[in-house]
Amino acid sequence: MRAFIVDAFTDRPFAGNPAGVCLLDEPADAAWMQRVAAELNLPETAFVHRTAENTYGLRWFTPTVEVDLCGHATLATTHVLHTTQGAAPDAALHFDTLSGALTARRDDQGVISLDFPADAPTATPEPPHLAEALGAEPKWTGRARHDLLVELPDAATVRDLTPDIAALADFSGRAVIVTASAPDGADHDFVSRVFAPAAGIPEDPVTGAAHCVLAPLWSGRLDRTTLTGVQLSPRCGRVGVELRGDRVTLLGQAVTVFDGELRA
Repeated sequence: MRAFIVDAFTDRPFAGNPAGVCLLDEPADAAWMQRVAAELNLPETAFVHRTAENTYGLRWFTPTVEVDLCGHATLATTHVLHTTQGAAPDAALHFDTLSGALTARRDDQGVISLDFPADAPTATPEPPHLAEALGAEPKWTGRARHDLLVELPDAATVRDLTPDIAALADFSGRAVIVTASAPDGADHDFVSRVFAPAAGIPEDPVTGAAHCVLAPLWSGRLDRTTLTGVQLSPRCGRVGVELRGDRVTLLGQAVTVFDGELRA
């Protein structure tokens, strides 16, 4: 079958977040998909098969577990379907997933929009020993459905953070998201980093699902529904967000860096 590696949430190769995309003729065995994801050893690998016109089944796997929502691999899948499978420009692509129905579009400039569920965090007391694991003192902490969200004092603290990755696995089922407002005069509104050792990802380069949590937080903080986030991993990436009630539109671009054939 045809398989791709796509850098998502970036307009240039070797930046953003790499995702595997495998084009299936029909649904595949979950154990086999997990082995493929482990072999590719990317933050996420997407497996997609067509079920009807512009409608697809879609599943995502890290090297160690299946996840129920992944933004960057959905963006990568949409990019592949448009650039190699003849999806019409600006046609809505519908994905049936463990998180329900998701919709994606790609405009004639290559910008992809993803319609995802919002995951607003609820303020919670700071967990014991969190500051020690992070190496920084939280300003605010909250819980989303799968993630712990931690606001830090400023963007420089987020950028320079060197946490105890193994210790962070104890604080959330999926990921620990750290965030802060952008510096004055920046061309974006907030920054973040995402650590997901419990899912086999020490640090995720750019995380669409995390922005479903970040969008409600920063929309409330900044009193705006349209924002831009920058994820300050070494690969870095930009994610546009628009909060619409209980939904979030994620905006980004993608670049194919590998197109080959999976033989196993």
